[in-house]
Formats: sequence, structure tokens, C-alpha cells
Amino acid sequence: MKVKLLPEDNELYVFTESLDRIAKERSMRRRQLKWLWARLAQLQTMELTRDALLMKLGSAQSKVPAAWRLLDVKVEKNAAAFTYRLNRKKLKQVRRREGRYLLHTNLTGTDPVKLWNYYLQLVQVEEAFRTLKSDLAIRPIFHQDQARIEAHVFVAFLAYRLYVTLGRQLKGLAPGLTARSALEKFAAMQMVDVKIPTTDGRGLLLTRYTQPEPELELLLERLRLTLPAQPPPEISVAQSASATRL
Repeated sequence: MKVKLLPEDNELYVFTESLDRIAKERSMRRRQLKWLWARLAQLQTMELTRDALLMKLGSAQSKVPAAWRLLDVKVEKNAAAFTYRLNRKKLKQVRRREGRYLLHTNLTGTDPVKLWNYYLQLVQVEEAFRTLKSDLAIRPIFHQDQARIEAHVFVAFLAYRLYVTLGRQLKGLAPGLTARSALEKFAAMQMVDVKIPTTDGRGLLLTRYTQPEPELELLLERLRLTLPAQPPPEISVAQSASATRL
């Protein structure tokens, strides 16, 4: 991380450059641009009406807007056809800006490294609100009673604490893996109920969770987590008892 002071008119400009951020943002940009390039090539081979083509182009633009800005896409006025090319001038500008930030503040007496840390804290706060609203679904709230509303928010806050704890553990054990990515891997596991009828009218209930994929097993091992034993089977006697009464 490089930090440079640019004082001017009782205000402060802090220029920061991070090699890690450069590598991360370039990797994201290349991945998005690669997907968009393949998608546009695919659309050129499809037989579509002009309106359908415009909708699919709009969908691709909304999915990777940053990559879309690096291309010059021209749609024919009276035909369902388009051309596209890479804008190398824009790409050069983006490459020069990746991983580099210019902060503007009136805290002239503060260490620039601390100012950068303040900025990172702001990003973390915004990410916290984003996580609460999306991953943890704190909204919408359908409760009307004040106590229930507070309980809903409290449970969401506890879930966020667990979310942050998981992220901190992953930072030391599996660098590059976020808490969101880990939860997506855990979501692949499912709990299923297998009901097997018996010949005497009773029912055998087997509650089982699916076996984790090898990638998830490695993650569990790194986190030092052990899955609980499969629940024991349960035998239903309701049908047998009703048959006896008859």
C-alpha cells in the first residue's frame, strides 16, 4: 500500500495505491469482459427480432455494466444486427485507475494512513447494511407489535455477528474466500425426510442431510467444524393405534 499527501487550500487529498486491489480489480474486470465478449458473440449467432435483441443486450449490459463501458456496441437501425469492438482508449484509462483512489477530506492534521483506514471503515459500514438487507433479509418486516419488531432486528443482528465471525475465521484460514461465498457452498447441503411405510401400518421416518461436496469438506476441515451425526430413525405408531381401535 502506497499513501501520498497532496495538501491544497487547507484541505487534503490522499492518493492511495494498493497492489492487492490492482490485482483484484483487474481479475474482476477480465472475468466480466470475457463473459460479455462471449455473450455478444453468442447473440450474433441467434435468430432474434430487433426488440428481442435489444432486450438481451440490455440484460447483458445490466449484468456487467463496468465491462460494457469498455466496448463500443452499435445496433443497426432497421435490422436485428449489431457490431461491437473493444475501446482500447477506455481500457487504458481503466487500467491506470484500478487499485488507485483519491480521497478528499478537511482533516488536514490527520495521518494519511489513518484517513485511508477511516475510508475502509466506511466501506465496511456500507457492506454491513448491504449484508443485513440482502443476505440476512432484515427487511421487509411484517410484524406490527413493537416487541416482535425489536426481536426481528435483534435476531438479524445476531446473525450478522455470526456472519462477521465467519468472515474473520476465513480470512486467516482460507484467504480470498468471503463469508458470502462460504454460505453459498453450505447452501448446497440439504436436509431431507425419507418416509418408508411398513407392512404393519406404521411409518419409518429417516431425516438425513446430504453429504458435502469435496470442496465443502475441505472448507469444513479448515474451519475445524464437524458435522453432527445423522438423526436416528423415528417410527410412527399413529396408524397402528388407529387400526387397533377399529
